[in-house]
Amino acid sequence: MTEGAGIRDGDLPDDLTAAEAGMWQAFRNGTVYDLSSGDTVVDDPHGGHPWGPERTVRARIVCWLLLDGPPALAGRVSSLKLTGVQISGSLDLAGGTVVPYLEMKGCRFEREILLPEARFTTARFVNCSVPRLEAARVHTEGDLHLPRCRFHNGVRLTDAHIGTDLLMNQAIVYRDRSGRSIAADGMTVGQDLQAELLESHGELSLRSATVGVSLSLRGARLANPYGRLALNAPQLTVERTLYLTPAGVGASMLSGATPARGTRIQRFECQGGIRLDDGRFGDALDLERARFTFTDEQELSLRRVQAPELRFLGEKPQRGKVVLSGARVGNLVDRASAWPDPGNLHMGGFAYESLVPHGPFPLAERLEWVAAATAEYNPEPYERLAAVLRAGGEDEDAREVLLAKQRRHRESLPLAAKLWGYVQDWTVAYGYRPGRAAVWMAVLWAAGSLAFAHASHPPVKGTEHPTWNPALFALDLLLPVIDLGQVGFWQLRGGWQWLAAAMILAGWILATTVAAGATRLLRRN
Repeated sequence: MTEGAGIRDGDLPDDLTAAEAGMWQAFRNGTVYDLSSGDTVVDDPHGGHPWGPERTVRARIVCWLLLDGPPALAGRVSSLKLTGVQISGSLDLAGGTVVPYLEMKGCRFEREILLPEARFTTARFVNCSVPRLEAARVHTEGDLHLPRCRFHNGVRLTDAHIGTDLLMNQAIVYRDRSGRSIAADGMTVGQDLQAELLESHGELSLRSATVGVSLSLRGARLANPYGRLALNAPQLTVERTLYLTPAGVGASMLSGATPARGTRIQRFECQGGIRLDDGRFGDALDLERARFTFTDEQELSLRRVQAPELRFLGEKPQRGKVVLSGARVGNLVDRASAWPDPGNLHMGGFAYESLVPHGPFPLAERLEWVAAATAEYNPEPYERLAAVLRAGGEDEDAREVLLAKQRRHRESLPLAAKLWGYVQDWTVAYGYRPGRAAVWMAVLWAAGSLAFAHASHPPVKGTEHPTWNPALFALDLLLPVIDLGQVGFWQLRGGWQWLAAAMILAGWILATTVAAGATRLLRRN
């Protein structure tokens, strides 16, 4: 029988092998076609044990069934469900519309799978060995499942549209000729993208991708020793949460569930740079216990990221940089030990509304955190921290932050201004500790009163003078502008004149520093 003749009646083509004839009948019946031997070593699609012709079908026949297969038997729904089957040749469904349900488990493909611009309802490839998956602009109404598969020359899902979920849990993907393991730029996933415990050897590219619910890379291991970036995902949009967090290993568990006691935990690990610039996350960006291994030129780049919550709870990167310039988050959940060393943190324009530290994070360490992000003086991080502390009712800590800002600014000033800064700091702490001025005034008043009680003080004009009062005389010297009617009526000579001049100068310094501090406070409010 020639190919196509009698197909509408369900007749078997003449040139099918025994394995293909069995697949043909299983397709019409909608049942699983299982050619596995029962020996786990032999049936391992990733192992080296050869599979003979009794387990091999041609890719051309598979495409025939999926694109223009025979009708289902009465009362059945046709579908292609293969287990332990080897597919020879290239499975080419490019541009086709596949209506039957497709599921392949533990299968071995000799050549690449070509699905560009193909349309599916749901397609599942589970624990399969695939040289390469080429699926640019593929469209599925339902799921695309690729768990536990191994792709030896990369996966391409550029501009793909997945109607519901994309699953790549425990998949292992090696790079293609361009250095990318998974190229999924512009991809749209209607619901979840789960790639938990994924192993990526090359650049995982998700530029301008959109995920309708959450993107989970729990327990994933990304490594790209061949290039600068291991995860390249600028302008990524995730409607809920991006998880770069641990996952339970060897346990049957729901995604995101707390592992059972005793379950081995695998962290998210990344060897290579991460770029999430301009990302939008509807709920959170979660980096709990994440481990980063960077070179000096690589970085965790979160420039202009927007999220209601950033959970910066990973391990401190020993090398490389963390860049939060222009990012905007609601809650900053962090711990002191997670942030990199001075010079490796950049936070210019980083805005956050509240701080939720995990574990001890005293104000002194928080100030070191700000200093670590400003190699040169920049007032903005200090003012942002002070505003957040004040909004949380911690006014005293907010004043300490602003005082630290003034001290940091002082180090960048010329010598004269620096000396004046030290005077303001010692006297009234730049106006943030105004009570100190009163203490200085009281000390100088007491010392002056005691000293002038022993001073010679002949009147300037014969009998026209008030009664001598050393305490009032000292206070009149200390208070600029205000005249208490003492200074102009008495003559001081020698060292007493110098003491009077020193007290006048001290009074002006105190008044000037208090005025400067009050001006800063009024301007800030």
